[in-house]
Amino acid sequence: MHSAPSQNPALAASLILAATTFIAATTLLAKALGTDALGAPLHPMQISQGRFMFAFFGISAAVLALRPRFQRPHWGFHIGRTSCGWAGITLLFASVAHIPLAEATAISFLNPVFAMLLAIPLLGERVGPWRWGAAAIAMAGALILLRPTPAGFQPAALLALGAAAVMGLELIFIKKLSGREGPLQVLWVNNLLGLLIASCAVLPVWQMPSAAQWAALAALGLVMACAQACFINGMARADASFVAPFSYATLVFAAVYDFAVFGVVPDWVTVLGAAIILVGAAVLAWRETRPRPAGPPPASV
Repeated sequence: MHSAPSQNPALAASLILAATTFIAATTLLAKALGTDALGAPLHPMQISQGRFMFAFFGISAAVLALRPRFQRPHWGFHIGRTSCGWAGITLLFASVAHIPLAEATAISFLNPVFAMLLAIPLLGERVGPWRWGAAAIAMAGALILLRPTPAGFQPAALLALGAAAVMGLELIFIKKLSGREGPLQVLWVNNLLGLLIASCAVLPVWQMPSAAQWAALAALGLVMACAQACFINGMARADASFVAPFSYATLVFAAVYDFAVFGVVPDWVTVLGAAIILVGAAVLAWRETRPRPAGPPPASV
């Protein structure tokens, strides 16, 4: 059995905020690698392969230092989770090379909505009016960001939408893995499998990175490992309903980084669509984490 860390809401909030700065930084690095900022653009599959490779190195170093006791992994759930995670992050990295970081990040926040929809057939969950309403709000925000007019439509936004859908399926596998294995084991297995999948997929498109690109790939993987560690530890030290709102700071940091490095200023359509998605996601997160009364299962919520 794994002993739970003591509850510390202030530390939890700090860890989640740190995780959001790291996650936003990974999208910034992916954008630099996927454009000509550091040399000839790298293919999104090569960027995700670098992300898994260097994250695996970093987490393996932590495993060697801490020597946690591992148990037998549930390989089926791990393979499903990691396959979805690899596909999702590759699609997200592809999108940020073409659209502002704030837009791609906001659209990626739809992943809990897709997880809710997929939980109906896959987990047998019932969805009531509150959750359907939250999903509708979030999807309305995504429709705004997609700018479905001949003049404004950006095909790359569909890549971010695809990323959100695949990451929603990843959340289903994460739910199935929850409580089965220790957090460090889950991280290590996830990045090991991700490295294997990404290394096979990248072979047809791999090219020799420049020195600056190697440094950015290393930073991308290590920063992602730090983000995962902060997020897991933050979630373990406070209720999900308390820490969930802090995770939306990723959008703020993504916009700040994009402006500071690439000079991108979000327009009113981006701000409006992102705000509507955040409202829907926040309502869904609140409803998902409400305490359920004891006794027979309640009616759909």
